[in-house]
Amino acid sequence: MLSVRGEYKDELFETILENAYHCFVVVDRNGVVTYMNKTYCRFLEVYESEVIGKHVTDVIENTRMHIVASTGKEEIADLQFIRGNHMVANRIPVMSGEKVVGAVGTVLFRDTKEWMVLNSHIKDLLLELEFYREQMKSHHGVVYSLHDIAANSPKMVQIKETVKQIAPGDVSILLNGESGTGKELFAHSIHLLSERHTKPFVKVNCAAIPENLIESELFGYKEGAFTGAKKGGKLGKFQLADGGTLFLDEIGDMPLNAQVKLLRVLQEKEVEAVGAVHPQKIDIRIVAATNKSLERLVEEKRFREDLFYRVNVIQIDIPPLRERSEDIAMLAEFFLQKVTDRTGKRVTEFTSEVVERLKQYKWQGNVRELENVVEAAVHLCHSSTITMADLPGYLQSPTLSSVEGLTLKEIIQNTEQKAIENTLQQTDGNKLEAARRLGLSKSSFYEKLKKHQI
Repeated sequence: MLSVRGEYKDELFETILENAYHCFVVVDRNGVVTYMNKTYCRFLEVYESEVIGKHVTDVIENTRMHIVASTGKEEIADLQFIRGNHMVANRIPVMSGEKVVGAVGTVLFRDTKEWMVLNSHIKDLLLELEFYREQMKSHHGVVYSLHDIAANSPKMVQIKETVKQIAPGDVSILLNGESGTGKELFAHSIHLLSERHTKPFVKVNCAAIPENLIESELFGYKEGAFTGAKKGGKLGKFQLADGGTLFLDEIGDMPLNAQVKLLRVLQEKEVEAVGAVHPQKIDIRIVAATNKSLERLVEEKRFREDLFYRVNVIQIDIPPLRERSEDIAMLAEFFLQKVTDRTGKRVTEFTSEVVERLKQYKWQGNVRELENVVEAAVHLCHSSTITMADLPGYLQSPTLSSVEGLTLKEIIQNTEQKAIENTLQQTDGNKLEAARRLGLSKSSFYEKLKKHQI
């Protein structure tokens, strides 16, 4: 038996590594390639002399060798996408005593034919997994989880912990926050973390249903209940959510007559479809959301007090983005990755000036507005870095911090005009939505448009 010691040691290892069907690569502690076997070089279509001395990220796409060499944490059977195909990679840190001095990586396949079969099988499994994910979304209505809420500010971290704590129960939850703060993401997350996660999640936009259709939309109807009723009738949102979660979005905009009927359903835990003879028992959890103060609406007799206490067992107040500026840079990076993954554009970062501008801006549209700004900047960007010139025009212009020589009336008028112009840009020119965001009636909004000649 050939000894590993002595003069044949180097020749033995070279024979093993160079004639193996597996791909081998070695990097030093800084992630620089120090060795790559011929099999890997052939696969990557490079020469060994070209890659030695280069950083591994410049040689192998989607590599994590430099991370393993830095952290000392091994990664076994990790799926890696290389040259249009899925491979299985092992990455092992190389230790000298207790010090990490590099890492060894292998890409596993015995021969080209076997690898192609394996890769085809992996692709098929991934497609099947994605299909079932989409089926789950379609059937249960859930798209987001708590992991989709990117935040590291103390307020948001605490809210996420609260959601984890209360989600498993059946208590009714009221999500309170401005438009665009992420109330729907939290509603989805609550459902996924609850015992009802295998049952439907049904959303009702209380502000979007015409008042004369609310009863039939919420409670359904029987065949022949009214003129135009569909043959066989129709299930309402409550019946569709049976066993799961009903998300009542913009509940503050629900008409009073509908509030009465909703209260009865929540009290009796049964629903009676339009035209039905007998009520039907239902089992649902209520998660409601509003961008208005329900307490104030109760005082103004525009929201029933008894219904308020039914939906407001636990209230979660989601802060606007301007009150958690420490989340802005993280969110911008999150949205940048999301947009580039979808569009395929190679945009990787923001200039420090852009990040600072994003932190200074007040974000009346909150997280939704920030996402729109990042998406617009990616499409406008002509390099790998987003600069000030790539931002929408209203973010490039200076703020109204300099007011020397202006009267108070002029400052107010300028600020009002800028707010209206910014909101119209955020809503893509939708005047009704802009008026709603600014808390103005349609007539008042149009008067201001005329006054400022917008």
